[in-house]
Amino acid sequence: MILLVVDVQKGIINDELYACETFLDRIVRLTDSARKNNVEVIYVQHDDGPGSGFSAGAEDFEIADQAAPLKGEKIFTKTVCSSFSNKELAAYLEQQKDKRLMIVGLQTDFCIDATVKSAFERGFKVLIPEGTNSTFGNDYMSGETAVRYYNEFVWPGSFAECIPFEEALETLGK
Repeated sequence: MILLVVDVQKGIINDELYACETFLDRIVRLTDSARKNNVEVIYVQHDDGPGSGFSAGAEDFEIADQAAPLKGEKIFTKTVCSSFSNKELAAYLEQQKDKRLMIVGLQTDFCIDATVKSAFERGFKVLIPEGTNSTFGNDYMSGETAVRYYNEFVWPGSFAECIPFEEALETLGK
């Protein structure tokens, strides 16, 4: 099992994010539990490129303080939605004997969806804990509706197993 923390970056953590406080609290609790149980935690950061304000060196690019990696934890950068677009990360994950990935982070309807589907296509068993991905509203749906759409309709039974948060904590302890 690997806990993959995707795009929990300062530039997109704000009160407009659906259920922001719950989301952050659960990310912290999962990373703490993973570390206590010797489950590897890997971070992914999205880079929109030079001059965007959301690239290496910019404050918004940095991982949110609440969910910051510990020294020695792996951090990978991507420039498109799927975390598997980073060839080094993809190769590392594919070398692992345990093909279970617990995927958490931002944004549900962009990078999390792309990463979940890419992981599934590569034969990983994907676990999505309740309340550990979030997004913003858009012209078509609220953040809450988007989160529910993916977690309750798109992923279950096809691309991932969406599990209660407490079950995710228990899974990390196994």
